[in-house]
Amino acid sequence: MSSMAREEGKQVYYEDYGAGNTAVILIHGWGTSVRAWDYTLPALTDAGYRVVLLDHRGCGQSDKDFADMSIEAIAGDVAALVDHLGLERVVLNGWSLGGAVAVAAAESLGARCSGLVLTCGATPCYLQKPDYPHGGTDEALAETLAAMSADRVNFLAALSAGVCASEVSQQVTDWMWGMFLQSSPLAARSLAALGPLDQRAVLKNLAVPILTYAGSQDAVVDPAVCRSVVDYAANVRLVECAGSGHAPFIEESELYQRELLDFLQGNLQGGGA
Repeated sequence: MSSMAREEGKQVYYEDYGAGNTAVILIHGWGTSVRAWDYTLPALTDAGYRVVLLDHRGCGQSDKDFADMSIEAIAGDVAALVDHLGLERVVLNGWSLGGAVAVAAAESLGARCSGLVLTCGATPCYLQKPDYPHGGTDEALAETLAAMSADRVNFLAALSAGVCASEVSQQVTDWMWGMFLQSSPLAARSLAALGPLDQRAVLKNLAVPILTYAGSQDAVVDPAVCRSVVDYAANVRLVECAGSGHAPFIEESELYQRELLDFLQGNLQGGGA
């Protein structure tokens, strides 16, 4: 088991497949773990890429009692892991809240980040703003947090059932539920941090190519949010996943992997060498 020490000696769990000084870093969504990428990891390693995954603080096998669960803190873990492993060039792939983490980490990493993938990413804004009509509302997020606090187990069961819009097995739903249940109740603070999030200026200043996936039937992140990335960054490819909800890497895995590998071939120069 590999882990990296952070503040106050607390540990962040990670997995590292392959070798070389370039890597794809997979950043899971809120409340899940590195296992969320189990449908994607084999395709990347089979293509020769070094792949690094980490559990958010408060999730998976990372320590659960971090005081700071903010998006910026998780992004700091990503940047610290790049340093820890001596990586010279990375492509960051963030799912859901992990998309916001990836954007923040890309800003921190500068030239070491050569590409950014947003998989149904909760960025640039998860909630509506006076000049941003996409996403949910402050009231809806507050209701979500209150419902989770009142009955966490059943709330997470319902969330697990709503991740995919297409038909998946009960085993897949239960697998997601198990990941959610492994997270700390305090990880709700990370979700709450999406409320004020506004990364539009950051996206405008990122000089990297971006691949953004929108699940046309996504009930977790408004697909209009994912599409809006093209309005704020200069070099963006939008992939519309018409048959997907919030998890195109499960629901349309062939499309998802094909587009991802094509993007990596152009921006990480063909594997882990």
